[in-house]
Amino acid sequence: MSGILRASPLKNLLPLFVLLVGLLGCSNTVQTPTRPAAATPARPVTTKAARPTPAPETIYPVMLGIDVLEAQGFAAIKGKRVGLLTHPAGVNRRGESSVDILRRAPGVKLVALFGPEHGIYGNFKASANIADSVDQRTGLPVYSLHGATRKPTKKMLAGLDAMVIDLQDIGTRSYTFVSCMLYTMAACFENNVEVIVLDRPNPLGGLKVDGPPLDAQWKSYVGAFRAPYVHGLTIGEIARMAKEAPGVLHVPGATGINVSEADRRRGRLTIISMRGWRRAMRWPETGLKWIPTSPLIQDFASVIGYPMTGLGTELGQFSHGFPGPLYPFRGISHPRIKDATLEKELRALNLPGLNYRRISVPDRNGKPVTGLYVEVADWQDWIPTELNFHLMRLACKYEAANPFAAANSADARRFLIHMGSTDFFNALKRDGARTDVEAFLADWRAKAKVYQQQTRKYWLYY
Repeated sequence: MSGILRASPLKNLLPLFVLLVGLLGCSNTVQTPTRPAAATPARPVTTKAARPTPAPETIYPVMLGIDVLEAQGFAAIKGKRVGLLTHPAGVNRRGESSVDILRRAPGVKLVALFGPEHGIYGNFKASANIADSVDQRTGLPVYSLHGATRKPTKKMLAGLDAMVIDLQDIGTRSYTFVSCMLYTMAACFENNVEVIVLDRPNPLGGLKVDGPPLDAQWKSYVGAFRAPYVHGLTIGEIARMAKEAPGVLHVPGATGINVSEADRRRGRLTIISMRGWRRAMRWPETGLKWIPTSPLIQDFASVIGYPMTGLGTELGQFSHGFPGPLYPFRGISHPRIKDATLEKELRALNLPGLNYRRISVPDRNGKPVTGLYVEVADWQDWIPTELNFHLMRLACKYEAANPFAAANSADARRFLIHMGSTDFFNALKRDGARTDVEAFLADWRAKAKVYQQQTRKYWLYY
């Protein structure tokens, strides 16, 4: 989202141990008693949706957090006035919206909806500011968390006993739904509103952790927590870490958050874990249908492509997806590099798990547009982010001017809040096509192993 959803175009381990020291020695408690309900003005009321009767074959082995909540008779929210932060992918395993499920839940009063980037119906472009509104389908107020504010205000939370969060993440640090959850947790902890996270699968599974860690100064709404670019956690596990580890709920800047230690410790978090999900599962193994999470993440292929090419097309003239929305994050091209030359360059790298094939598709005027489609030929060998950094080096090699050295301050910041490593950016500026990419990759792989080991204490699944 944000910058890398554009369709156009060694060190030692000590810093990481410092980064992660806050992850150690924290309490494992994530549930505390709820407070009494507070009175609020009446909200619009509409007829509750009828319960559909699903065919047996639509019931899959993985029960999502919303499924478990329903199976438990909505015990975690019964008798409470709740808000729901969600989007189109917030559905149960039958494909039914969590909005409708909570509206008909016995003993539960759904009084407000909250929308992240792209809105509750996913119909807004990346980075678009969205205004508050009234949902025409349900009559409920919709508070935008991607408009005038990124963090729920005291007024928005007034009268809520609990905030239910049901967002589908894609396993990559710069996708803003995790940020939206963290900002919402911060506001709820400060205003004595319980947070209830309905957990969902990491579609990349929970075993691959890869890419550069995020330097502290680049923490932002784009990347609100410090982790390798592919983080290997579910949204519920990240919420648990934010509750238990000091400093996670601190994002500097005018639109940031900074929860006091007292509020963090006092904050009430309940995670409704999935049933049947294992860390080795990719999305296809869940049996669940993929619901687009944003305009360019329409399917599992684009989920895989996002961490593989998104960073590599952020600065310079490489593009992903052509023409326009076809093959997002999987089809790559460059106006100054012939397809045959680019394919030769990439094959010479012998990147594990990857293969390439040339494709040609008609553009909007019917003329052929060509490029390379990046295939994951071996999932086990595949290193999710590696290709990006070689694309950056090739941009320096083939473009008339080094795009990293030529970047203005705004472009450099946009790149860094996504990618995260100041040292690598400076190396690209200084060395261009001679940048020692392999040395950085080796350093990041070592740090990713440390991160994964340190975050095991927050795992909910094995």
